[in-house]
Amino acid sequence: MASKKVLVLNAGSSSLKFKLFDEAKSKLVASVSGLIERIGDTANSQLVGNILSGDNKGKSTHKEGIKDHTAALDVAMNYLQDSYSKSVREQVHAIGHRVVHGKDVGKAMLVTAEIEKLIKDAADLAPLHNPANMQGISAAKSIFPGQPQVAVFDTAFHQSMSPHAYMYALPYELYEQNAVRKYGFHGTSYLYLVRQASKMLNKPENELNIIACHIGAGASMCAIEKGKCIDTSMGLTPLEGLVMGTRCGDLDPAVVLYIQTATGRGLKEMDKLFNKESGLLGMAGKSDVRAILDEAAQGNERAILAMNVYVHRIRKYIGAYMVHLKGKVDAIVMSAGVGENSPAVRKLLLADLENFGVSVDESKNKQHIGKPGEIQTDDSRVKVLVIPTDEELSIAQQTLEVIRAQ
Repeated sequence: MASKKVLVLNAGSSSLKFKLFDEAKSKLVASVSGLIERIGDTANSQLVGNILSGDNKGKSTHKEGIKDHTAALDVAMNYLQDSYSKSVREQVHAIGHRVVHGKDVGKAMLVTAEIEKLIKDAADLAPLHNPANMQGISAAKSIFPGQPQVAVFDTAFHQSMSPHAYMYALPYELYEQNAVRKYGFHGTSYLYLVRQASKMLNKPENELNIIACHIGAGASMCAIEKGKCIDTSMGLTPLEGLVMGTRCGDLDPAVVLYIQTATGRGLKEMDKLFNKESGLLGMAGKSDVRAILDEAAQGNERAILAMNVYVHRIRKYIGAYMVHLKGKVDAIVMSAGVGENSPAVRKLLLADLENFGVSVDESKNKQHIGKPGEIQTDDSRVKVLVIPTDEELSIAQQTLEVIRAQ
């Protein structure tokens, strides 16, 4: 008998990522992934699929005229039927959706009329993402009528923060009337990292204190006490916090006013400046950490400066989160594109922290590229874990948890 399937969807404004999981012996196993690009551009839209196991294993590209997200999901299911399983439409019994902003909702939720309204209401806080996420939900309801849909919010994990951690020192009515506060993001990744760290350290989640670093093109950090978020670096939007590939991170708010006055830029231009033209790209002309490291090694002064600013910002948050956790840190976790794959960056981030109980073994560090493991020295009081994140698997797991709880 064919196993039941969980379908995970991540809808963008003109794209749809999907991943299919098999429920095999109470374990979720990824079987197929794919990306549909340029939805709405029917002359150029296409599906790139990847069968992860079996006789048809491998990638393939399919040109399709795709007008909207419902058509995109239908194309994805046709691809799965032709390339993976003829009965896949009947085997999918649950659909999990990545939704960027869920306001103060603290867990994944079954999609109901009330949750759909919440997603739409939160669009003011995530205008590029929530409307697209909602399109994905609408498409799935059309293709899979009657099957349960679950919304998994990027912001949910951080809603355990205390008011003193999430409030900004602004007039209180801006919080009451406009919901202005820190929300945090990458929450699906952090929940996954907590669960994996718990297994690696053989310590219950509710006893686990870690500093988690999700460092990719978009980057954030999270202080986790007894398995729950007590602080995180991103804020009302993903712009706050660390230096990123194209985002500036923390900034004196007066800089915004000064630049507008000095250059005459409007609101949209300022948004583009801080989100798309800043960070590593703004300082050194490239947004990829690997390119910055290469140019810094060749003596490029702007690349060296960009790397120093990047590292300085992350180390500042490590120090702050050690204080938040009162020095009781079980592990520092490195994850996402840079955290998982760059021994050079990990070395820079954790250098000279022996007085804080952190010491990295150079040989172990170099051995762990894209694979999980411990990279601290034998005498390091704080563990240093490399954990490749898997947000799609986390969404699938949370989807099943919500459905089984009904």
